[in-house]
Amino acid sequence: MRSTKRPTPAELGLSAEEGRLLGALRTPQRVQEFVAGLHANFEERGATLRSVRGVLRHRQAHCIEAAFVAACALWLHGEPPLLMDLTAKGDSDHVVALFRRGGSWGAISKSNHAWLRWRDPVYRSLRELAMSYFHEYFNKGRKTLRSYSAAIDLRRFPSGTWITNEDNCWDVGAAVDDARHYRLITPAQMRWLMPPDATVMRADNLVQYESRDRKTARRY
Repeated sequence: MRSTKRPTPAELGLSAEEGRLLGALRTPQRVQEFVAGLHANFEERGATLRSVRGVLRHRQAHCIEAAFVAACALWLHGEPPLLMDLTAKGDSDHVVALFRRGGSWGAISKSNHAWLRWRDPVYRSLRELAMSYFHEYFNKGRKTLRSYSAAIDLRRFPSGTWITNEDNCWDVGAAVDDARHYRLITPAQMRWLMPPDATVMRADNLVQYESRDRKTARRY
């Protein structure tokens, strides 16, 4: 999908250096490599929701902060800046940046775990894409993913609220939470969910970045 008007970095309020950095991320694959290489933001000094500029300054991000960066990079290359929210029961929610190739959806995603990362553009619908995260989306031995949102177009928001904001982007985060969501499984289906086995539970201990305590590293 490349029908979107391509803004210049200056039009989005980005500096020349920020524009060069994001401009070099010419494909979704390069964007994924960049956000995966950012250190995990464990929010050790309190909750954050940094803008694109904040992430580039601190060189660390959690999922929605990385999704802002990915969406901005895609927009600079003529693709719409779209997010999808995945909501969970008894677990952390997760936000990914969306892109399409040949009519199929893929996702750019940052997670400290192996499970909730990049998705190739092979999914025919957002529901299919969301379900690709279902099996390994678990906490304390229980599968927790419950719903996904419609695509959230960040062009709805002034660039100063999520690209160059010097403060936390709580208003945009609240809008993501408030987007229309769709249920993935029914209450009847929940009764049939099989817990992860011992091998999967051991694999779940693999994280990219370590924190001061293991619990924090696994939460992101």
